[in-house]
Amino acid sequence: MSGPDRLLRLLQLMRVMAPPITAERLAVERGVSVRSIYRDIELLRLSGARIEGERGYGYRLLEDYALPPQTFDRLEIEAMTLGLAEVRQMGDPDLARAAEAVLSKVAATLPDDREQQLLHAISHVYRPSGRYGAMPHLQAIRQACWDEQEIEISYRDQAGATSQRIIRPLAIMYSDHVLTVLAWCCLRTDFRMFRVDRIDSLSHTGSSFRPRRASLLRDYLSRLRARQSETVPASGGGADERL
Repeated sequence: MSGPDRLLRLLQLMRVMAPPITAERLAVERGVSVRSIYRDIELLRLSGARIEGERGYGYRLLEDYALPPQTFDRLEIEAMTLGLAEVRQMGDPDLARAAEAVLSKVAATLPDDREQQLLHAISHVYRPSGRYGAMPHLQAIRQACWDEQEIEISYRDQAGATSQRIIRPLAIMYSDHVLTVLAWCCLRTDFRMFRVDRIDSLSHTGSSFRPRRASLLRDYLSRLRARQSETVPASGGGADERL
């Protein structure tokens, strides 16, 4: 394998590998020695790649706009087109606009033949209507996740009973027909799910839970994975679904 191809493969592996990205893990994935990984990381740095970390602690790749654009094969282009088309059909106008922007930006960086494959892909999505109805609080929830800010919500359960909750929003979960917020509920002092369409009002408490969102979400997802073999409650759960 040529040197440039070897470095590009390592760069792509660092893009997709979940942290912590250690030299040992990279060596196993690439089938080379740890010493070779150390050498190639230094070569990538000299080529302009922004890679944080050091030997014995692990690495983190920071994308650098000075790096050349990636080349996608035909199947990768189909996957990207299909994924962005699905986002546009969800009924979330902010994400739909973002998907259009991503598609145009990617198309602008591709060689002419790849751009044509992107614009004339064979994979399409058809939905007569968006998956989800009106969601007036969705953008505020998304922003609260990004900013790691607690919010107070008025929440209506399946029976119509309303309760006030202060939550730490961790992620937005898109399922077939329901959007839910994965959150830490301060009232229950535990993880809970809240359907976005049952949130009647939302306000900011002014309290931050930074930098705990990533660790809380990791713990919650670990719990969800541990329960995958158990009976999954219906998606129309109560005021504070424990899934």
